[in-house]
Amino acid sequence: MKALTLARRELTGYLYSPIAYVIGAGFLLLTAGWFFLNLRIGGEASLRPLFDGMAVLMVLAVPLLTMGLLSKEYDSGTIETLMTSPVTDTQVIMGKFFGVLVFYLALLATTLVFLGLMLAYGRPDMGVAAMGYIGMILLGSAYLSVGIFASTLTRHQIVAAIVAIAILAFFVVLMGFVVGLGIRPWADLAAKLNAMTYFRDFSRGVFDSRGLVYFVSATALFLFLSVKTLESRRWR
Repeated sequence: MKALTLARRELTGYLYSPIAYVIGAGFLLLTAGWFFLNLRIGGEASLRPLFDGMAVLMVLAVPLLTMGLLSKEYDSGTIETLMTSPVTDTQVIMGKFFGVLVFYLALLATTLVFLGLMLAYGRPDMGVAAMGYIGMILLGSAYLSVGIFASTLTRHQIVAAIVAIAILAFFVVLMGFVVGLGIRPWADLAAKLNAMTYFRDFSRGVFDSRGLVYFVSATALFLFLSVKTLESRRWR
C-alpha cells in the first residue's frame, strides 16, 4: 500500500513535469517519423519495424525519464525525509518503479494511433501487434529498472542518465554489434546477453519463454541492486 502511495506521488510528479512532456513529445515525433519512413505503399501492414525502432529509441528516452527518480531526492535533500519515514527501501524503489512504469505505459499507449492507421488502410496481424506490445512492456520494465539503478548511484541527474544509457547500450547496441561480427564463441555469448535477441521474437509475434525469463530476471536484478544501493546510503 505504501509503495502504491509513493507510485501515485511519482506519477503526479510526471504529470506536472514539463520535462516529461518534452521527452514524450520527442519520443512520439521520432517514432512517427520512423513509422512513416518504413511505411511502403502495397507493403506488408506490420508494426514490426516500429517496435524494433522503439526498442532502440528507448535506450535514450528511458534514462531521461528515470534520471531524477533518486538523484533529485539526493540533490534536494528530501531523501533524508523519505528514508526516515515509515517506509522500507524496497517500498521506495517499488513505488518509484510503478510510478514511472504507469507513465511509460501511457506513453506507449499513444503509439496505438499507428495501429489505428494500419487498421484503416490495411489488414495488420493483430496477434503480431498484441505480442509486440507485450514485448515493449517487458522490455520497458527492464529498461526502467536499469534507469532507477543508475539514479540511485549519484545525485547528478545527467550522470545518472549517462550511466543508464551506457548500461543499456551495452546490452542492446554493443552486444548486437558483437553478434553481427559472427566470431565464436563471443557471438554466441553476446546473443544470449543481447536484449534485442529476445525482443525480436515478440516483435515478430512469437512468444518465447526465454524472452520472458530474460526480461523479468533483468528487471528483478536491477531493482534488487537499486534497493541494496539505497540501503547502503543509510550507513554513510
